Amino acid sequence: MAARSWEGSAGASGGKMAAPMLAAARAGARAFSTAGALCRRTAPLGPMPNADIDVSNLEALEKYESFTCYFKAAEKESKKTPWWKTYKKYIESEQDEDAKIDIGLPHYRPSRFQELKMRKEIMKQNRQNVEMERASRLRTLQIPLDEVKAEWEKYSGPFHKQRVAEYYGIYRDLFNGATFAPRVTLRVEYSQDDEHVVPVYHGNMVTPTEAYRPPEVMYEADESTLWTLLLTNLDGHLRDTASEYIHWLVTNIPGNDVGAGKEICHYFPPFPAKGTGYHRFTFLLFKQDHLIDFSEDVRPTPCHSLKMRTFKTFDFYRKHEKDMTPAGLAFFQCQWDDSVTHVFHQLLDMKEPVFDFVRPPVYHPPQKKFPHLQPLSNRSLLISTELELIKKLITTKKNTVFEELFPCASVVLGRSTGVNQEETPIKAQMENVFSCMS
Repeated sequence: MAARSWEGSAGASGGKMAAPMLAAARAGARAFSTAGALCRRTAPLGPMPNADIDVSNLEALEKYESFTCYFKAAEKESKKTPWWKTYKKYIESEQDEDAKIDIGLPHYRPSRFQELKMRKEIMKQNRQNVEMERASRLRTLQIPLDEVKAEWEKYSGPFHKQRVAEYYGIYRDLFNGATFAPRVTLRVEYSQDDEHVVPVYHGNMVTPTEAYRPPEVMYEADESTLWTLLLTNLDGHLRDTASEYIHWLVTNIPGNDVGAGKEICHYFPPFPAKGTGYHRFTFLLFKQDHLIDFSEDVRPTPCHSLKMRTFKTFDFYRKHEKDMTPAGLAFFQCQWDDSVTHVFHQLLDMKEPVFDFVRPPVYHPPQKKFPHLQPLSNRSLLISTELELIKKLITTKKNTVFEELFPCASVVLGRSTGVNQEETPIKAQMENVFSCMS
């Protein structure tokens, strides 16, 4: 009964494929598995793509007037949510974008209609500008990059920075998945000399030598506002991977004057241990609602104890979340160099830890002298074994066995012509060759 129902549902091609298998089973052949052939096809959970199209009569289908009409129709269909699980859903996290907790500053975003209206007005003004039209025609028009950057930081920049931080796992390790868009542009620069500075963007490389001294932090703020600046290492703790090391903490900063704030924990240079790869050093800027008492978070000066610098940003924020809000973000990656040794020996007064990867020993499988249908790792072993066998058969004069193994050798040995084997010159040459090889 199972075979008939399968043949009826699978169609003609499926029945032809299963007929020899069923015949072999009725004839008493060896036991074999028929789960792949006798399974019942289940109906799909929803409509399949292009299931409503009659492929037998393609001429009757509606034709598109132009490629633009076809493109619009295809774009409209691509925006529909399919009932099946796509590859993108498999590789992406199941957490919905709307379900993420936003702990940042509130922001009013104009509607799409207002953005398009503003863009059309700007384009209209540019078309009416005679000087701009003439400079564009003569190819002397210069785009003000400073204005473009300022506009990007005001509108699209915070969302781009948020996506980069999510890619590096900053929000995951700082706030257990809660995110925020950095509305305040945070500029951090490490001065090397009078002319050269090393900026901190969002994931760029900065060496421990370049970041040995406190940086210059700049941002735009009113003088009546209060801010908190934090620098922490997300990957540097030597004992607890869930903890961090605090490198700098300045609170109750009036406006953008970082030097006028209260330094709760003085600046400490980066010290990524050797062999631990790249470390993420993150600058966080919090906007305070009022003056906050941080007496519980004060570290002694100087603070050269790793135990006292153990820190967790999530716990620090949960303690003061009603009084301050994250507003700015910048981070860099740092790897070990020679200055880290000086930090461990002179400042921390401890031996420098070095981490190394212990590689497992190379596995060498046991060799077989006569492997059956297996590739040899040493081809010369097989060749030498065959030559020894041929030499043994020739020297012991086992001509019958030799002819059974190597039929063509009878002609070489002169057996087919009736010539005595002891006097065959070719055989003597072969023996000389084998004697030289031995």
